[in-house]
Amino acid sequence: MTTERLKRYCQQLVAFSPDELALVDACFVARHVKKGSFLLEEGHICDFITFIDQGIIRHFHTKDGVEKTCDLSFPDTFITEFTSFTKNVSSLYAFQALQDCEVLFVKKADLLSLYNQCPKYETIGRLVAESVAQRATEIAMSLSSEKPEERYKKLMLKHPDLFQQVQQKYIANFLGISPESLSRIRKRVALQERS
Repeated sequence: MTTERLKRYCQQLVAFSPDELALVDACFVARHVKKGSFLLEEGHICDFITFIDQGIIRHFHTKDGVEKTCDLSFPDTFITEFTSFTKNVSSLYAFQALQDCEVLFVKKADLLSLYNQCPKYETIGRLVAESVAQRATEIAMSLSSEKPEERYKKLMLKHPDLFQQVQQKYIANFLGISPESLSRIRKRVALQERS
C-alpha cells in the first residue's frame, strides 16, 4: 500500500508542492488490519490518527455489557479518539475493522513534527477536526430528531452497498434499532420503491 490516496485527499483540501506532499511518506505507516481486529481498544490511550485507505471501521463503546456503535468510517476518512489523543487519557470507545482494512497511521509526535516541517498540514488537521465535529453533530441531530426509517434512507443514499460490506447487526446498532426492526424497515422501503 502506498500513500497516494492520502496525498490526493490532502491535495484536494490544500495546494501542496511535490516535496511537501512527500513529507507524509516519512510520517505515516501502512498497516493491514484484519476483519474483526481492533485499531484501538476502549480504555487504552489513543496516540495516533488513522487514515482509512480501504475498508470500514466502526467506532463503539460498551455500557453495561452492551455495545453501542457510534459511527462507521469509510475510505478517505481520518479517525482518532480526539479526547484521548489531545489529553492523553484513556479512550472512551474502540475502533474495530468490519472488513479487512488498509490504513495509514501517524503517531502524535510524528504528526507534530510534520506540522512544524510544513504548516499546511496544520490546516489539514484543522479541516479534519472540523469535519469530525460536523459529523458528530449530524449524528446527534439525526438520532434525536429523525425516525429510524429516515436515518436508514440517508445511510443507504450515501452507502448503497453497505449491506454487502457490513453485518446487519452493526448497521442496526448504528441506527439505534434492533436487527428485526431494521429488517422491517428494509422491507417497507423496498415495497415503497417498487410502487
